[in-house]
Amino acid sequence: MSIELAVAKPHTHGAGEAPPKTKSQLLRSFEPADFPALTGREEDWRFTPIKRLAGLDSLETAPAAKAAEYAIRSLPEGVSAEAVGKDDERLGSILKPFDRPSAIAWAKSEKALLVAISPEAQVTEPVWIDVTGGGLDGATWAHTFIEVGHHADVTLIVRHTGLARLGDNVEIAVGDGAHLRLVVVAEWDRESTHVEHQKARLGRDAKLDHIAVTLGGDLVRQYLSVDYAAQGGSVDAFGLYFADAGQHLEQRQLVDHAVPDCRSNVNYRGALQGDGAHTVWIGDVLIQDAATGTDTYEINRNLVLSDGARADSVPNLEIETGEIVGAGHASTTGRFDEEHLFYLQSRGIPEAEARRLVVKGFFNEIVQKIPDEGLREELTELVVARLDAGRFLAPADVEAGA
Repeated sequence: MSIELAVAKPHTHGAGEAPPKTKSQLLRSFEPADFPALTGREEDWRFTPIKRLAGLDSLETAPAAKAAEYAIRSLPEGVSAEAVGKDDERLGSILKPFDRPSAIAWAKSEKALLVAISPEAQVTEPVWIDVTGGGLDGATWAHTFIEVGHHADVTLIVRHTGLARLGDNVEIAVGDGAHLRLVVVAEWDRESTHVEHQKARLGRDAKLDHIAVTLGGDLVRQYLSVDYAAQGGSVDAFGLYFADAGQHLEQRQLVDHAVPDCRSNVNYRGALQGDGAHTVWIGDVLIQDAATGTDTYEINRNLVLSDGARADSVPNLEIETGEIVGAGHASTTGRFDEEHLFYLQSRGIPEAEARRLVVKGFFNEIVQKIPDEGLREELTELVVARLDAGRFLAPADVEAGA
């Protein structure tokens, strides 16, 4: 597939043409010029501070002198990794950009990292991909394609650290009967910016466990979209995010049920503390007319730990057929439960430790989904350190190490 052949024609709505009914029908194009410049008034961008995108929405932004580095710790039997050119026919077969930053990342990335798992491979140890930022003197654009062969089983962990301004696309192809556990950790340094679109497509009876952990960065906006190529596909998407003062952490999902007898479950939890901390969760689930037998549920819970923090949470469910197993959504945003704190203190636990226990308990359901014990423990420690360093604990408690 050449880039020229992959470019879609601009789509406009004439006077007699109805606008798209659902997000699955919105404009998709590999050409950035097909998308107007962002203003922040667009529905999909109204929560995002456009001025803090660090140029990732502009074709004029200069590339970084040192690009972000992608390193794989080990390649177990059945796993391969290589850099491929943009003419590789697999690139663009799953993900077709539906917004300007994603289209720019497609146009600006010169090569892609292709990670392939052989059909029927049973990979018993996690495959780690470390992404290290190259600095803030320009932007980096990247592309990753993850190909899981039929009836394979594998765990991939992608961890982002350092300083970067990164715009990237990730395509995920899960073959028939395969099972992929994908953990994506955004542990950037505080000044970093990351705008990412991940698109997954599941084959017949394929399963995807997707876990997103977002802790670092100045602005991080991650969009996960999923569709199904055949019946029996199953998606569990879990997320954990913790925003400190001034951070903007945004998580979006679009699960498009267009074939019968598939399921999806989305469960994201976030905490935020400090002046100007802002989290956004937007969950879109579409059940198209042909998707009979669908079973889906999505939930988002947010814990606001201090004044000056703001959590936006918008679940959306569109259903075009009544012949489904079930569909539902829920969203809650609230303050720290003082009754839980009182209960623990009444049993002799100091207040600072009681607060830590409540927050750890709030995240525990998501943390336990991470299929690596060492990473689970490390991320729990990071959450506790973030809590201790913030304004949620009184300064005397922090200084005393309570």
